[in-house]
Amino acid sequence: MNLWENVHLAISSLMANKMRALLTMLGIIIGIGSVIGILTVGDSLSGSISDDIQSLGARNVAVTIQARESDISRAPAFVQALRNGGNAAADKDLITTDMLANLKAAFPGSIEAVSLTETVGIGEVRDGQRYANLTLTGVNADFTVANELTILGGHFLTAEETESFKKVAVVSDKLVDNLFGKQNPLGQTIDVVIEGIADRYTIVGIYEYEESSLNPSMEADADINTSVYIPLNTALHRTGSAGYQSLTLVTTSNTDAVAFAPTVEAFFKFYYDKNPDYVVRAFSLESMADTINDVLGTITIAISLIAAISLLVGGIGVMNIMLVSITERTREIGTRKALGAPNSSIRIQFIVESMIICLIGGAIGIVLGLVLGSVGAYFLESPARASIGNISLAVGFSMAIGIFFGYYPANKAAKLDPIEALRYE
Repeated sequence: MNLWENVHLAISSLMANKMRALLTMLGIIIGIGSVIGILTVGDSLSGSISDDIQSLGARNVAVTIQARESDISRAPAFVQALRNGGNAAADKDLITTDMLANLKAAFPGSIEAVSLTETVGIGEVRDGQRYANLTLTGVNADFTVANELTILGGHFLTAEETESFKKVAVVSDKLVDNLFGKQNPLGQTIDVVIEGIADRYTIVGIYEYEESSLNPSMEADADINTSVYIPLNTALHRTGSAGYQSLTLVTTSNTDAVAFAPTVEAFFKFYYDKNPDYVVRAFSLESMADTINDVLGTITIAISLIAAISLLVGGIGVMNIMLVSITERTREIGTRKALGAPNSSIRIQFIVESMIICLIGGAIGIVLGLVLGSVGAYFLESPARASIGNISLAVGFSMAIGIFFGYYPANKAAKLDPIEALRYE
C-alpha cells in the first residue's frame, strides 16, 4: 500500500467517526492555536516598538543623569532612566550649556543636533466646561530634528522663538478638539494652570498627536494628556533650572549611534568622575529597541511553552484514540497480515493516520491562532504580524506529534499475531 492509499484510508476512517476525530483534535487545536496567537501578538508588539523607535529616530542617542545607587548600576541605561525619571538632580549636578558646547566641539563630525527639553509640569487648560490635560514642555530649535512632528496648522517654534522668552505655544490636535471644537485656534490664547500658577500662551501651531506603543494611553480622548511646546528659555525662566537632566543627541548619517553612545558616556565621565551622587548614561534608541524586543521575545517564548503543554495533552489524546482504533480494527489488521502485508506497512498505515489527525488539528489551530492573534493585536492597537516561520514551525510540530504519539499504537498494531487478530471478536 503506497502513501496516498494510506492517506485516503486515514481520511475515510476519520470521516466515519467525525465527532470522535474532532474531539481527538481538540487538544492539538487549542495548543497550536494558543501558541500561534501568543507568537502573533508578540511579533506585533515587537514590530510596533521597532517602528516607533524608527519614527523617534534610529540615529538618536538619549543622554540622562542617573543616580549612582548600586541596585540600578548594572541595569540597562534606559531602564535606569525609567526608574530614576522622577528624581530631580540639584543644579550643580545638571548638564550645563558649556558641557554641551565642549561636546559638540569634540565631536563635530558625529553630532548633527542636540535636542534640549525642559518640562515645566503637568497641568490643564479650561474654558468653561471644556478642558484639556497637558504637559508643558520647553524645547529648542533642534527638537524637530530629533522628533518627527506633523504640523497641521501654523508653524512649529522657530529658532528665534525658542531662544526668546515669548509666551507662544504649539498644541496638539487633541487639545484643539477638546478645547476649541471647530473654531480656528491659531492666534488664540490659552491659560495653562500648573500647580496653581497660570500662564497665558498664544497658539502659533498645531501638531498631530500620535499614540505610541511605547506609551499607550488607556484614557478617553477627552482625558488624554498631550504635550504643549513652548520656547526653551521661557520654560527655563519658569522652572529656574540651571541645566539639563536629560537631552537627545542626533548623530550624523555616517555615525553608528550604538557605538557612539559609550563615547558620549566617556566624555561626560571627565565632568562627573568626582560627583558622589550622579553619573551620565547614554544609550541609543536602536539598542533600546533591541533590548525591549529581547525581553518581549523571552516572555513570549515562556508563555508559548506554557501554552504548549496542552499539546502534550492533545498528543496523549491522539495516542489513546489510536489504541481504541486498533482495537476496533483488529480483524482488519489480521486479514491484511494474513494476505502478506509486512509489519512496516501496518505501522506506516497507523502512523499516517495519526499524522493526518494532527495535521488537520494543526491547520485549524493555525487559523484559530491567527484570528486570536489579530484580535489581540487590534486591542493593543498594533498591526497584526504573522510570521511564516512560526506557522511552518507549528506545521512541523503537528507532524512530529503525530509521529511521536502515533508510533506506539502503530507498532502495537504491526506486532499483532495474525491468527489471534482473526479470532478477535
